[in-house]
Amino acid sequence: MENEATIRLAIFLGLFALIAVFEQLVPRRPRPKLARRWATNWAIVVVDTLALRAFAILLPILAVTAAADAATRGWGILNLTDWPLWIDVLLTIVILDFMVWLHHVLNHKVPLFWRYHRVHHADVEMDVTTAIRFHPIEIFLSMFLKIGIVYLLGAPVIGVIIFEILLNGSAMFNHSNIRLPLKLDRILRRFMVTPDMHRIHHSALQPETDSNYGFALSVWDRWFGTYTDDPKGGHEKMTVGLEWQDDRPTGLLWSLGLPFFRR
Repeated sequence: MENEATIRLAIFLGLFALIAVFEQLVPRRPRPKLARRWATNWAIVVVDTLALRAFAILLPILAVTAAADAATRGWGILNLTDWPLWIDVLLTIVILDFMVWLHHVLNHKVPLFWRYHRVHHADVEMDVTTAIRFHPIEIFLSMFLKIGIVYLLGAPVIGVIIFEILLNGSAMFNHSNIRLPLKLDRILRRFMVTPDMHRIHHSALQPETDSNYGFALSVWDRWFGTYTDDPKGGHEKMTVGLEWQDDRPTGLLWSLGLPFFRR
């Protein structure tokens, strides 16, 4: 798809700006101080992007190009079928979303993975920038997984592009500090992850952290018994983050170095 990267970037920036505006207009929790948190979270994105660019030079098969390569070579399950494109696209979105959910669970259960994933959870508040706060090594690991699934599945290029847009959009939405009407939230979370549902996953209480792993579809947590309906202290009073309830997680070097701390 020509100009795919430009289109995805434009959609990402547009959604980010829209969600950030709504966070200011209808916040769910008291609005956190933005300056240092936003600067650090965006700086982590810059580091991630530069690292992935360098990675792409050495191994130029990121998810979309992996899908194109698989189609050219006829690799993957879907490249062996004659199903309509819309079925291939739908299966790609659902299967990749499940794999993101499963990888997220493993990030919490496997100690080595958790060392990197806790950079995301160390954020002491939640807003749209929390969705982009991931350690570059975690980005590498998740990209390797995604590339492998794309090749195995034989996912169509358009399916991967749509999935990436949906994943980025849903991650920014469900990490946001937007107050949704409670009735609307209850309706939406029957099939998709809402901010109130995912905020529980960022609770400082371990049983709540080990729940609500979904990013886009909410069904996986319900089906596999990892769903929590509400946090113990309520959304306004719940503590977000890990044991570092101070300004340290808002520092760039501290955040990038966190996986290498002993604890």
